Amino acid sequence: MALVRITGVSERPDTARTERIRALHEARARAELADADALAPGSDSIPTSGTLLAEVALVKGLPGVAETSGGPALSGADGTALEKALLALGWPGAAWFGLVSRPEPSTDPGARVARLRGQLEAVDPRVIIALDAEAAADVAAAFDIPHLSSGVAIRVLGRRVVALDGFEASLGDEKRKRRVWQQLRAAGPEHPIY
Repeated sequence: MALVRITGVSERPDTARTERIRALHEARARAELADADALAPGSDSIPTSGTLLAEVALVKGLPGVAETSGGPALSGADGTALEKALLALGWPGAAWFGLVSRPEPSTDPGARVARLRGQLEAVDPRVIIALDAEAAADVAAAFDIPHLSSGVAIRVLGRRVVALDGFEASLGDEKRKRRVWQQLRAAGPEHPIY
């Protein structure tokens, strides 16, 4: 760590203060996530994953095999592939937060959408990526967007929102995987929106 000289006094950057601020923001996010879960009782059956101070929120509509087997959101092959894809796009490691918008099929649609909006507001990412058609419909409803087109980035409340044409389903189909990769590129950190 470099020392900074100011009028003959050595000072170290205040990392303790930075960590306190980070802890406060994480505590706020955890409290807001709990409030969001309370809007749809039982919907917290699939834990979220990633970091609370994420730049990218990954929204999966329906749980996959990894989630239905007890793992958190994006704990399967799709999460591994998404992490690699985000790194390739220029997002730093651990810059994402993952969630499943429809963990319980019986959840009231209005409560489900309110919960999703609360979750996304709690994390406050720069980019929201809807990974499949169900997630795209839920994100659109949460932010009162008429429709999300796959691969087309739009700005909503200061955030970039991108929908994909089924990320997890594309993993076993090379042609579909290439199409989804092209759509995902709209979520890169420096990609223009308009």
